[in-house]
Amino acid sequence: MKRVGVILAGCGYLDGAEVHEAVLTLLALDEAGVEAVCMAPDIPQRKVVNHLTGEEMPESRNVLVESARIARGQIQAVSAVDPATLDALILPGGFGAALNLSDFALSGANQQIDPSVTKMVTTLHEAGKPIGAICIAPAIIAKLIPGVKLTIGNDSGTANALESMGATHVNCAVTDMVVDEEKRVVSSPAYMLGPWVKDVAAGVRACVKAVVAQMD
Repeated sequence: MKRVGVILAGCGYLDGAEVHEAVLTLLALDEAGVEAVCMAPDIPQRKVVNHLTGEEMPESRNVLVESARIARGQIQAVSAVDPATLDALILPGGFGAALNLSDFALSGANQQIDPSVTKMVTTLHEAGKPIGAICIAPAIIAKLIPGVKLTIGNDSGTANALESMGATHVNCAVTDMVVDEEKRVVSSPAYMLGPWVKDVAAGVRACVKAVVAQMD
């Protein structure tokens, strides 16, 4: 059975992985007959947000521990997973991708990316394995894969930041995705556009399907 790594960034769209995007990714992989290998950095979250009020909370949480909520406990630290055992990689979005996997939300094009995430993405890319990125996660790919073509939807400010890192941005509807055939990267806007789960689901399914289709 093919194995696809799924990098999560916590649990909850305001400070971690976007739960709908993560679950839809896992569902689409399962429906495709592919094993999902969930992982997350074993690091503190950059911040914790009350998702009822939107206010920041004075407490500390661990990205791996929080991500385990989505993965039903079946998850490993990114650093513990051998990239050679994976056939592809997908990064769902949520602000955690721009706060925990990287600091794009704070530093923009000057972002720093978690070393374990950097190693995982670059190793799989150098091995010619496909990579999917959803919502804001393409910002990470723009930094790590020079000259990649991708999408975050149609937000001009974010698109400009990606292009300043050397990426080519393509406007895209929420139900669709963009494929860079040469770089073997697939991206979809998801909740960068929304507005409904059914629309996001269509784009995530299309993204996963395109990633799976590129696996050797």
